[in-house]
Amino acid sequence: MTKTLVKAPFKADHVGSLLRPEAIHKARNEFKSGNITAEQLREVETKEIKRIVDKQIEVGLQAVTDGEFRRMWWHYDFIENLNGVEGYQPDKGQNFHGVETEKYSVRNTGKISFNEDHPFLKDFIELKEIVADRAVPKQTIPSPNQLFIAGIRNTEIYPDIEEYANDVIQTYRDALKAFYAAGVRYLQLDDVYIARLSADNIPAIDENYSRQELIDLALRVVNGVLEDKPEDLIVTTHLCRGNYQSTWAFEGSYAKIAPTLFAKEKVDGFFLEYDDERSGSFEPLKYIPNGGAQVIIGAITSKFGELEDKEAIKARVKEAAKYIPFDQLCLSPQCGFSSTHHGNKLSEEQQWEKLRFVVEVSKELWG
Repeated sequence: MTKTLVKAPFKADHVGSLLRPEAIHKARNEFKSGNITAEQLREVETKEIKRIVDKQIEVGLQAVTDGEFRRMWWHYDFIENLNGVEGYQPDKGQNFHGVETEKYSVRNTGKISFNEDHPFLKDFIELKEIVADRAVPKQTIPSPNQLFIAGIRNTEIYPDIEEYANDVIQTYRDALKAFYAAGVRYLQLDDVYIARLSADNIPAIDENYSRQELIDLALRVVNGVLEDKPEDLIVTTHLCRGNYQSTWAFEGSYAKIAPTLFAKEKVDGFFLEYDDERSGSFEPLKYIPNGGAQVIIGAITSKFGELEDKEAIKARVKEAAKYIPFDQLCLSPQCGFSSTHHGNKLSEEQQWEKLRFVVEVSKELWG
């Protein structure tokens, strides 16, 4: 059978998460209170997912997600369902710009491996059935590098970071095989860890290694995962500087990571944040090989509802084209609209206006 390649990423694309509707917030609270069952909660989620799949298609997107409606967090829900990891409540949340996050995290409790009954597999199969042949269903998961965030690895279980890295790589290779078998052909790895390594205001994450050693390890981990991926599985990565209730965690250009990761990471596309001055200039894009990965410029913010000036966005894309071929560029919001269940500070209608705007501007840029 001839494999049909998905032509993703698309000229108008998006990172994935969408604002949770009130119906889901209400159902989750009722489930926590014991007033409804897990099955009843899932029915509410499914109904809302069907609605927002229709809406994504209506605004003109070719790739659609389930909005991450079955998750509380963009990363923890996936990671805590791996073997050898558990979720827990630490003493304090993470520091974002002017706010402390809800207290939740994950930690390593045993040898890490992929759980063949991982709930995300069932979630994707249902999404694929909902989408049918109307668009490309896109699956988002945290990058394997998220497991290298300080405090997750148990050094008693994994005293050697190389052994840990090897198990993480194998875990994600098994995950990719399972998602592929479930029908995934467009997969996105969300990576705050790598973006953090580029930050000026954040020290190296592990004091035993230099920043460059950690950058090299991050590259080796992702490329190890992708080593034997099927040809018709498109994998992109989204580099994020934090997105929690319209706030951010750190800043800094991509200059520190570009010579290694932009030049050598074997993904099909980079979703990059470029909605404000925190991301620096487009110059680091020169390291991406000509004819290599697509670059999805996140020039439109998901943090606030006001629409950007259309001509200013076009000018930004054309500025990026000084460093990478114009046809190698795409457009998207800089991040999701609801990386956690809390959501950013804008209305659902403003969210749809933003996505409609992305489609409109991309058509004017690329036809």
